[in-house]
Amino acid sequence: MALILIADDEARIRRLVADFLRRDGHTILEAGDGAEALALIEAHRAELALVILDVMMPKRDGFGVLAEIRASDHGKPLPVMMLTARAEDTDQLHGLEAGADDYVAKPFSPLVLAARVKALLKRAGTSEEQAAQTFGDLTVDERSRAVSVGGQPVELTPKEYELLVYFKNNRHVALSRETILNAVWGYDYFGDLRTVDTHIKKLRAKLGPCGALIGTVRGYGYRFDADAPTPAKTR
Repeated sequence: MALILIADDEARIRRLVADFLRRDGHTILEAGDGAEALALIEAHRAELALVILDVMMPKRDGFGVLAEIRASDHGKPLPVMMLTARAEDTDQLHGLEAGADDYVAKPFSPLVLAARVKALLKRAGTSEEQAAQTFGDLTVDERSRAVSVGGQPVELTPKEYELLVYFKNNRHVALSRETILNAVWGYDYFGDLRTVDTHIKKLRAKLGPCGALIGTVRGYGYRFDADAPTPAKTR
C-alpha cells in the first residue's frame, strides 16, 4: 500500500499507530526524535507517502520538521499529519498554516486515526479504496460506511460501526476486552470493560442472525468468525 513515517518520542504511541496502519497493509518507518525523522525523510523521500509528526519531540520539534519538509518540497508535496497532546486552537492553526494536511490531538482512537490516514492518502492519490466485503449475509462497505444484512441497510452508531470494522479487519483473531477497548475507544480511555460487552450486545442485536459472526471467547473476549454459517439471504 503506502510507506508511512511515524515520528513520536513515545515508543508506545509509535507501536500503537504502527500496528493499526500495518493491518491496512502499509509499511512503517519509525523515528524517536526530529533529527531522526529528518534523516529518514531525506533517505526515503521518493517513496514516502505520508509523515505523521508529533509536535513535542527532542532535538527538533514537529513544527521544525514540517518547515524542513515544506522548504524542500519539489513537485508533489509530501502529506503531513500532526499528532500531538497540544489541542489548543492556536497550535492547530499554527500547524495547518505551516503546511500540515491534518492535525490529530491526543488521546485519540487508533481506528479513527487509521481512517483519517486512509482519507488523507486518498486525497493525495496514493491509496486504493477497499471494496465492500461480504460475510454470508453481512456486507460492510467502508467507502460509504454502509452496513447491510440480507440486502437490507442496518443503522449503526459510530462506535458500533467502528467495532464491526475492527472485528472484520481482525477476523479469526481472539481479541481481549482490553484490546478492543484500547483500539476502538482509545488508549487513554478509562471506562469499564463492560462497555465493550454492552456495545457488542447491541451490535449483535442490530445484525440479527449475522450477529453470530461475533463469537465469544470464554473468559477472554471475542472473535469475528468470518467463515461461520449465516442464514440464507433474504428473498
